Amino acid sequence: MKLFFTINMFVLLTFIKISHAQMDHSQHMQDSSAKTMRKYPMTVDDCADNEYFEWTMSMCMPLPTENMKMAMVVGNVFLVGFNGEGPRAKPKLSSPNMFMLNVGRTVNDHYLNIDLMGTLEKWTFPDKGYPELLQIGETDANGNPYLDTQHPHSSPIMGLTLGDTIKLGDNKDHLRLFFAPRGAATEGPIAFMHRPTAFLNPDAPLGHHIGQDVGHITSTVLGASLALGDNTYQLSTFNGKEPEPTKVDLPIGELNSQAARVIRKFSPNLTAMASLAYVKDPEGQHQDDSRDHQWRSSASAYSTHELKGWKLYNSLIYGNVSNYESAPSLSSIVQEFLLSQNSKNIWTRVEFVERTARQLQISSVPQQDDPAWVTGLTIGYTHFVKKFENSNFGVGTSVTKNFLPSQFENAYEGDPWSMRVFIEARGIKTWHF
Repeated sequence: MKLFFTINMFVLLTFIKISHAQMDHSQHMQDSSAKTMRKYPMTVDDCADNEYFEWTMSMCMPLPTENMKMAMVVGNVFLVGFNGEGPRAKPKLSSPNMFMLNVGRTVNDHYLNIDLMGTLEKWTFPDKGYPELLQIGETDANGNPYLDTQHPHSSPIMGLTLGDTIKLGDNKDHLRLFFAPRGAATEGPIAFMHRPTAFLNPDAPLGHHIGQDVGHITSTVLGASLALGDNTYQLSTFNGKEPEPTKVDLPIGELNSQAARVIRKFSPNLTAMASLAYVKDPEGQHQDDSRDHQWRSSASAYSTHELKGWKLYNSLIYGNVSNYESAPSLSSIVQEFLLSQNSKNIWTRVEFVERTARQLQISSVPQQDDPAWVTGLTIGYTHFVKKFENSNFGVGTSVTKNFLPSQFENAYEGDPWSMRVFIEARGIKTWHF
């Protein structure tokens, strides 16, 4: 617990220091005004002429520009208190967090960069995970499945990606080639921690592993992304074994899996994407039988709307996975909204996810592997009590109501409520050299 508070105080103090930092204009460095918390979450309209919108990160990223060198730091940290109804809701204090460091420079028509994504969740989550009723996925340090909790993400390195962005012509068409010992495969929707409708919510979606954004942390990724006008085509090959979240490692594996994703911008306010991935033995347990692989598919749409001084962000996501644990096929649907005006932020998440009795460890159900739909309805509010040019400090709360099929209700003593209260700090800062 002492380490927990020490880590979080360090992160919070770092944000405060960044938010008050003043640049020395006598040096050959300028703070960029394009990427600040006043323009977050970003949209296509926020990108400069020498930037493109990276949909999978919801962020403007550089195109090759003569003599350009750039560094960017992004991060957020929550401190969350949880409580809820029923025997499976355990009051806990947790800290979801992430940071990103991106450094790059232009060489002729190429923009070469290194992107580091990190987290300290291995040390800021309880041993049994971040409390979230009906959540599943991965195993803890003792080999026990996380149950009604979200696993920590790979710590301290969630991703390490080397990229080469090549400009094609005079517009924003480009080809991006990348390699990552650990990074994002070209599958799934925008990962929840980057999604405009989800970045204020400390909870991972219940469909995280059900065909949605589990591929945002993948081992040994080699990929390409081709942007032509309003269309983006992405391919990658990678190692299918999922990282073990309680281990501190960065393994390199064989390239035995493939993924493809297509992104279409219908207008500045409407984008859709779809993906399909073949994943070889993600759990490392079925190398010699017919269940040695998964097919993961997703489709998603994102829109923004102006509403009399407010901005409405909307995400609709479908995911499907085959051969997940003992189930032949599972599906998930999530609808998210963010309604934002200056410091006021109202957000919701509506989820429909298939679960089995075996996954939820409900032994009283005879058909252990028959999927049934569970539902989660969440409404939350975040108020930024202090806003700087490069960082925001907020407080918030959320309430979730789960609805279960009759065969699951006894284990949870009905359809449980749960609640969270939290503080958060987030920031973004860029420099052009």
